[in-house]
Amino acid sequence: MNLKNIHNVYFVGIGGIGMSAIARYFAANGKQVAGYDKTPSKIISDLEELGVEIHFEDALKNIPISFLNKEKTLVVYTPAVPKNHTELNYFLDNKFTVLKRSEILGKITETTFCLAVAGTHGKTTTSAILGHIMNTVNATSFLGGIAENYNSNLILGEDKVSVVEADEFDRSFLNLSPNIACVTSMDADHLDIYGNPEALQESFIDFSQRVSSTLIVAKGLPLKGLTYAINEDADYRAFNLKIESGKYIFDVQTPISEIKNIEFHLPGKHNVMNALAALSMADVYGISLESIKESLSTFKGVKRRFSYKIKTSDFVLIDDYAHHPTEINAVENSVREMYPNEKVLVVFQPHLFSRTRDFVDDFSGALSKFDEILLLDIYPAREEPIPGVNSEWLLNKINNSQKKLVQKNNLLKDIKNSSAKVVVMLGAGDIGVLINEVTNQLLKPEQNEV
Repeated sequence: MNLKNIHNVYFVGIGGIGMSAIARYFAANGKQVAGYDKTPSKIISDLEELGVEIHFEDALKNIPISFLNKEKTLVVYTPAVPKNHTELNYFLDNKFTVLKRSEILGKITETTFCLAVAGTHGKTTTSAILGHIMNTVNATSFLGGIAENYNSNLILGEDKVSVVEADEFDRSFLNLSPNIACVTSMDADHLDIYGNPEALQESFIDFSQRVSSTLIVAKGLPLKGLTYAINEDADYRAFNLKIESGKYIFDVQTPISEIKNIEFHLPGKHNVMNALAALSMADVYGISLESIKESLSTFKGVKRRFSYKIKTSDFVLIDDYAHHPTEINAVENSVREMYPNEKVLVVFQPHLFSRTRDFVDDFSGALSKFDEILLLDIYPAREEPIPGVNSEWLLNKINNSQKKLVQKNNLLKDIKNSSAKVVVMLGAGDIGVLINEVTNQLLKPEQNEV
């Protein structure tokens, strides 16, 4: 399939963060783009402003007539769409060219010099940092989050170099053709797909073997490649870390050079690791260290990755996508680093019944470290309930007396009743929408006695 010959691109599940980046890409390249999604969102309204036609009812009558020409139409879908989806099944039954999101990303990477970021944690931030660096050579970057510098999940450049997230979910990253790649982490996750941690690890090994030029890995991972680490012997080593005026300053030793006093504004040592991974990839590609240093100093972050929603001397509200115990620990470490003497309240919405079941002890351990815990119901996403797996079960395992189950409609009251000066809201479900409502209410003058 030659993408240049495609006239129409129809997306089933167009509002997803990865899907919408590809939709933006095709719209920017002159294709006719339309699609279906379950619910309206800011991402969808932004696409509609670009002229993309989107509807929210799964019905054939809603598909624009021009997209029913199978010779000119490519259909892209997300695995999150249910198998009984009427529109998707119509396209499949009538022999349209139908590809998963990861497959179309694979097609794009076949014809570009591809830098791919893999790992169970850190993908989105690392790829956004790398995309910001590679923007200096007009790379096109497909991101799994909204980069603050661009207010977009697509950094549109030319079609010679691409930066992509290599997603291990559903083994999607095995569709890519990376020239340079990094692996940030290989913690157990997505066991609903893989069954066991060994199968997940095997898929990362398979991915590493697809890399045609250079693989870069966080030191300690069971993969062969250039290594990166903080204050340890590695091919790329960050050292002399210090925090000044709320930002990191550090030095980096590369295999052949050294660069001093890099400034980086994201909190947490895990984000220094993300910056180091991006620096390593860009250095291998051939970007000058001085240019990389300049880009790192101007990187503003990714929405829902330790994003400040309210930041005053009296009260701080932080939004983060963390939905795995390792990520929750990273947020807790970061917030303690930034606010060592403050009481911290966490609001957590578990994501997926299977993930809650598989990591319940790790979740309870991570959440117990906060001073106060408010726990929302599990966000099911693509799953049916699992008997006995619920937020009350998780709450009972949390070793902290300051804990409570809370419903969305009571959340604001519970936050206001807390004496915590720092509140972090975590999760990958619709808590990302809920926090905007909470923020707006807390910022209202008559309710701002927090």
